[in-house]
Amino acid sequence: MAKGNNRPQKTAMIIAQRIVSTISAENLSPGVILPSERVMLEEYGVGRATLREALRFLEFQGVVAMKPGPGGGPVVQQPDASTLSISLVLLLQFSSAPYRAIAEARSAVEPMIAFLAAERIDDETIAQLDQSVSAMRANLSDRSAFLAENERFHDLIAWSSGNALFGYLLDSILGILDGTVLGIDYPPHQRQAILVAHEAVLRAIQTRDPVAAQKAMAAHIEAYMKYAEKRYPHVLDQVITLDQLPAPSYVRRPG
Repeated sequence: MAKGNNRPQKTAMIIAQRIVSTISAENLSPGVILPSERVMLEEYGVGRATLREALRFLEFQGVVAMKPGPGGGPVVQQPDASTLSISLVLLLQFSSAPYRAIAEARSAVEPMIAFLAAERIDDETIAQLDQSVSAMRANLSDRSAFLAENERFHDLIAWSSGNALFGYLLDSILGILDGTVLGIDYPPHQRQAILVAHEAVLRAIQTRDPVAAQKAMAAHIEAYMKYAEKRYPHVLDQVITLDQLPAPSYVRRPG
């Protein structure tokens, strides 16, 4: 029988939730400075230490940034996927989960993402996908530039699915998605194969054919899995650790 978590919430967490509720209810934009510490202490009826703990938590989560000096204070921010990246990789590391877990999840999720993107993508993003494929074609001999465009292509499709969870999920693992930080390499012939696969996904999305997009993405990920299984089986079995998580070279923000 699973143990329930009946511990009462810390007061600081409750205050953090109230601050977030205020930001949402008042539709405060990034850059807006929240009330002074004195005002917030009166509003929430807590001690200085509790309020500061709540604000430190929100700062870590990317909800606020602390502006020093006169006229400073907590400034509203737009959270990104960086905290999700850290939490997800820590969970995987402490579960001794290998890179194969990421690869298998990608096989299950990305074809559906492509399906939804073909239904929901706008013309501007289709043009950006086309530009990404053109940039990959122009940079076949430049491994770094090519792989950066590879990230951009997949991230554009994820956010075009119209599902924010898919967008943030992909953002959170972009830095390790292709396995290069673990040792997987992509020589010229493999980069050419990736380009051909992206062209097929692009054609399906351009014609707004969800089934074709799903099949093209599934074929792309399947080919990637076969390549990794053949050339880098040891990498697939390597446990993911936090120190392997670089910042992605491209992350599209929502909105």
